[in-house]
Amino acid sequence: MEKAKKITLWALAVFVSYTIIHSPKRSAELVQIGFEGISDAAKSVGEFMTQLIS
Repeated sequence: MEKAKKITLWALAVFVSYTIIHSPKRSAELVQIGFEGISDAAKSVGEFMTQLIS
């Protein structure tokens, strides 16, 4: 099981590296979209907690 996990991790790293090298502009857009999603989720959780306290 550990070997399969290691192989999967390496395959993912190779895929990400290839994608970044092949189309860096698109990769940057995807990273930005991901961070915006995380930011929006954090804001929503903050608003939810504020509403619970109020």
